[in-house]
Amino acid sequence: MISHEAAAAPTVSPTGPVSGLVGHRFIYTYANGWQYEMYVKNERTIDYRIHSGMVGGRWVRDQTVELTVLPGQCYKIGWTEPTGTSVVVNVVPAARVIHGTIFFPRWVHEFPSRTVLFQNDHLDQMRRFRDLGPTYPLDVVSEHAEITWLEYVGPDDETVIAVGPESLPPGFAARRN
Repeated sequence: MISHEAAAAPTVSPTGPVSGLVGHRFIYTYANGWQYEMYVKNERTIDYRIHSGMVGGRWVRDQTVELTVLPGQCYKIGWTEPTGTSVVVNVVPAARVIHGTIFFPRWVHEFPSRTVLFQNDHLDQMRRFRDLGPTYPLDVVSEHAEITWLEYVGPDDETVIAVGPESLPPGFAARRN
């Protein structure tokens, strides 16, 4: 007989420390051809550059994130930007794969060039665009990606992503290891 009494919810906890991803930089290319670069600066922040795609040329420093580890040393990184864009990225370094889901508000989908800049210098402007909208319908991009470059550079290094993608040497994002 099935009991109708409420069972205690199972306790879910990380399977390991998030420190396994902290201090790593990775360049990854989605199946749709968009190329991104992320540096996990510490347990709470990332820096990133977008090398190609709808908002190629955009770069951000000190984006606050939620970072957790799932079974199999799979990491989940999630955040919401001042633009209203929300992102969830699952990173599996050992398999060199990523799955990302990006929820673009309608205004970013209609006017992506407004976000192609160093966001940190334009936070008030991004919030104004976000508040003006339109927000809906969201443009959801859900894609798998291959990690083409993965390296440990150490935590909290302000030099890892210090310039926009347009200022990098030719071939920087095309490197493979």
